[in-house]
Amino acid sequence: MDVTVYHNPACGTSRNVLAMLEERGIEARVVEYLQTPPSREEVRQLAAEAGVPVRALLRENAPPFAELGLSDESLPDDALLDAIEAHPILLNRPIVVTPKGTALCRPREKLLDLI
Repeated sequence: MDVTVYHNPACGTSRNVLAMLEERGIEARVVEYLQTPPSREEVRQLAAEAGVPVRALLRENAPPFAELGLSDESLPDDALLDAIEAHPILLNRPIVVTPKGTALCRPREKLLDLI
């Protein structure tokens, strides 16, 4: 199974998702997005594939969220994508892509729908 996980090794949920995949013998392509951030178009595509607005992929408890005033619901997707591009920590994780779909796997059990 072709699986990609947008991962932050400091995140317990992200580590748990990788462990769940490993337990099932699924080897994932791991993208440590803080070191190799996805492009703004990749983020836009991930949101579209997951069937959620770009805002749903924002990590609200990351410090830049409040500093940049991202709680303003009137901000367009381009402003949110600019913020994620400048501050990749704003991208929530883990985002998992499989042939069955794409999802932000919070809680980690959401992974089960994708494998």
